[in-house]
Amino acid sequence: MSATFEQHLHQLVSNGHGNLLTQLQHGIEKEGLRLDGHGHLSQTPHPKGLGSALTHSEITTDYSEALLEFITPVFHNPEEMIRHLEDLHRFSYGVLADEVIWGGSMPCYIPSEDSIPVAEYGHSNIGKMKHIYRLGLQHRYGKMMQTIAGIHYNVSLPEQLWPVYQKMCQFDGSMSDFRSASYFKLIRNFRRHSWLLLYLFGASPALSQSFLKGKAHQLETLTQDTLYLPYATSLRMSDLGYTNKAQSSLNICFNHLQSYTDSLREAIRTPHAPYEAIGVKVDGQYRQLNANILQIENEYYSDIRPKRVAESGEKPIHALMTKGVQYIEVRNTDINPLIPMGISTEQAYFLDAFLVTCLLSENDELSSDECESIAQNHQRIVTQGRAPGLTLLSDGVEVPREALADRLLDKIAKTAAVMDEANGFSYHSHAVEQQRRSVQDPSLTPSAQVLEQLSASKLSYHDWMFQLSLKHKATLSQTPLDAVIQSRLDNEAITSLQEQASIEANTAVDFDTFLADYHARN
Repeated sequence: MSATFEQHLHQLVSNGHGNLLTQLQHGIEKEGLRLDGHGHLSQTPHPKGLGSALTHSEITTDYSEALLEFITPVFHNPEEMIRHLEDLHRFSYGVLADEVIWGGSMPCYIPSEDSIPVAEYGHSNIGKMKHIYRLGLQHRYGKMMQTIAGIHYNVSLPEQLWPVYQKMCQFDGSMSDFRSASYFKLIRNFRRHSWLLLYLFGASPALSQSFLKGKAHQLETLTQDTLYLPYATSLRMSDLGYTNKAQSSLNICFNHLQSYTDSLREAIRTPHAPYEAIGVKVDGQYRQLNANILQIENEYYSDIRPKRVAESGEKPIHALMTKGVQYIEVRNTDINPLIPMGISTEQAYFLDAFLVTCLLSENDELSSDECESIAQNHQRIVTQGRAPGLTLLSDGVEVPREALADRLLDKIAKTAAVMDEANGFSYHSHAVEQQRRSVQDPSLTPSAQVLEQLSASKLSYHDWMFQLSLKHKATLSQTPLDAVIQSRLDNEAITSLQEQASIEANTAVDFDTFLADYHARN
């Protein structure tokens, strides 16, 4: 047990500030492929009834025109946040007619990359930039990887906590610097311990063979269409999912805000020969925004990111550098296909307790050796996380998975107890105890349950997931959308289309000039 963790938790409670840990702010971003009524990837444009993917604040697209993305506003209460996510699904289903939102992280059967439409954002310069960025992803990594969906869990700590916590930590510096340093401490501890989240909530142990068509792999065959690993937790987070060989040598440092932003800026400015071979603008058509290791900072794939809302026209990395970290984005959460929203309130309460524990724990920096251990633990968990006798590295020593998980859960339980005491309920503690059961019995994890149900169905991954997705659509459609929410989202859709038209009508410079100006910004 970390002395720092025990001291910080005790000080917060004894000084009457334990309630501050209950005032987290949350938001969810959830992706989902649109399929037509026959189970094929939709080839239709983003529906006008959902508004403009460029300007709508809550409903947009990710990589593909067929890859919806729902973005909730900020909520204090996890239940309200997930209820709002349900409302966004209900509203969308009122527009989508016979289409269905795919309920898993790994994509449906896709016969070829030609059937994946790249997202369009209109004729404005910013809209063109978003589209060309996606063309760059296509040329660099292929379209198939970009059809993977997930859930991003965004969290910030309450403003009232920071002066209290700064005094406890005896940090002699600005509030902005302390906040950023604390968020980076949270991120480092998250990276150390995020294997537990992958074990507990990974839900992508199988996939359609079309995803890996023509590629070498070590997966086993479950059915003619279905590939899997018997003890896998999250193939989405394995090297079959989001991988980038060019990024593997970047050595992005999470020890300090300055080193993190310096590393990213260097990657955005450094040409990469294979990308130069692709070309930037060929025969008058853009293939990518530039030929550097990263086109923009969002291209860097990480399971957690420090974030700040940027002002209009401001680069996200510049916002981070000048104003510090505002919140963190957890990106390793699979969509659980067994439940309609892909994430439960119980999971949200556990994530909150986990993240607060990471904040209050040790402030050690990450060494290169520890980063290597973290990578090894990650790989073991995503590919064989439920295997009997699995061990993980802790301080260079092999430790049984269950022992390491219990050690972590003991700390998280203490945080959960404080959060529950302040709230007057037991949701956090109940969530921790539920996850203890999954540690003791791996068959209770979503990845195990997915494989069990998939195997019992005798169906292919695609057919089984499509049936589940139809079931979730029916479940959500049983409860009509509140008339006030319906009206608000109808108006938001109309307003967003008007905003896009206004942006396009007021485009003053040509795209080449716009892009050059963007690259020239700090």
